[in-house]
Amino acid sequence: MANHVLLNSVEHSDLRVITQRGDKYGDDLWFSPTFVDEIRSVQAHYPIVFHKDQTTAQFTPVALFGFEQQENLFLQANEWNASYIPLSVQRMPFFIGRQAVTTDGVTEQQRVITLDIDSPKVSKTQGIELFLEYGGNSQYLENIAAILETLHHGLQANDAFINTLVALNLLESMTLDITLNDGSKHQLIGFYTINEDVLNNLTPDSIVQLHNAGYLQAVYLILASQVHFNDLVALKNKRVAPEE
Repeated sequence: MANHVLLNSVEHSDLRVITQRGDKYGDDLWFSPTFVDEIRSVQAHYPIVFHKDQTTAQFTPVALFGFEQQENLFLQANEWNASYIPLSVQRMPFFIGRQAVTTDGVTEQQRVITLDIDSPKVSKTQGIELFLEYGGNSQYLENIAAILETLHHGLQANDAFINTLVALNLLESMTLDITLNDGSKHQLIGFYTINEDVLNNLTPDSIVQLHNAGYLQAVYLILASQVHFNDLVALKNKRVAPEE
């Protein structure tokens, strides 16, 4: 259970964050959210699919790291073996919170940085410092703040992207059947992808709509990313192969 607290230099002056990667640091994620402006970077390494929230029925584009819960096939020892890690993972264990601030009698909700204080990444003896010795943010924390800002705007912009895809009937459920080298069979279900038949038969006006919104390239990049399912299968085969 996450325990989010408002980050501040008084209470948390001695905290550090471990930047090594591994299951024990909470990196055993099998997917994480992405957004339109990040898709070009993400699709170079991971399959991109759409996850549907069972409570809100809202779709979110996600980068896929494995075939089942708590399986991240890109983790080896203390490293994440890909040259790009999605921002939604890079920012951990930091989040954006809201704080009421009153100025001249007017109260507004402002974005603030919160920290999952119970995250295994948080330490007092290991990792990178959050605050400088005599006050002020470390460069690491400044970088995190920039990541959170980019992520905030990117995930907000997903709503318009998803609404457009749904309106054009471009999302369809998918099932992926996998047979590994050891003969074991696995099935990936519960995700959605781009319906290529619908895409190929869109009217010229709809194509222009996607292009003008900046979504057409993203749609094709998502389709192109599916080649990385082969990479995931290869990584899975390597993980389950008996040691020689």
